[in-house]
Amino acid sequence: MRAFLRLAALTLCLTGFGAEIAAAQNPPPPPPPGPLPAQPQPPRRDTFSPDEILREGHRFFGTVSRGLAQVVEKAVSRWGQPNGYILGQEAGGALVGGLRYGDGKLYTKNAGDLRVFWEGPSVGFDTGGEGARTMMLIYNLPATDAIYQRFAGIDGSAYFIGGFGMTALAANNIVVVPIRSGVGLRLGANVGYLKFTPKATWNPF
Repeated sequence: MRAFLRLAALTLCLTGFGAEIAAAQNPPPPPPPGPLPAQPQPPRRDTFSPDEILREGHRFFGTVSRGLAQVVEKAVSRWGQPNGYILGQEAGGALVGGLRYGDGKLYTKNAGDLRVFWEGPSVGFDTGGEGARTMMLIYNLPATDAIYQRFAGIDGSAYFIGGFGMTALAANNIVVVPIRSGVGLRLGANVGYLKFTPKATWNPF
């Protein structure tokens, strides 16, 4: 009888010890993870920072101007960082109705560079003549040849700060922001468009 009791006690001990080993080898699953903290988005590599734009602008316009910095800051605060820009020169004139012609080069970070020409009419309370160096900030440009279309003016986008003027035009989600400095900035507000072409043409329409 005693032998039977010893055997039963030994069996119970071994059973409990085996359960402990099994529990140690198979721990309960961890609780489901909570929401991951938001990761900061890395800066896009195909856009130009305000510092890059100002550096090119200072080199292009030949002056370090607070007005240029304020205009660029205004554009970046409204439309963000551009993924292209144009450096060029243009001439225009107006007496109520006007015309503008220009040529320059489109620069991008990863889609190549491109020679462009532009021309366009304007209508409004506008008078004067000008010859100006022009920097154009380009937003949402999907491909370099997408610049070859007509861009109409955006209402309420004209600013004149420290000798620099800024307007904005848009077409198919692409925004073009010309920044101009030169002799005889045209006065008044006007509405119109610019047509970009791969070759120079006298036809603004």
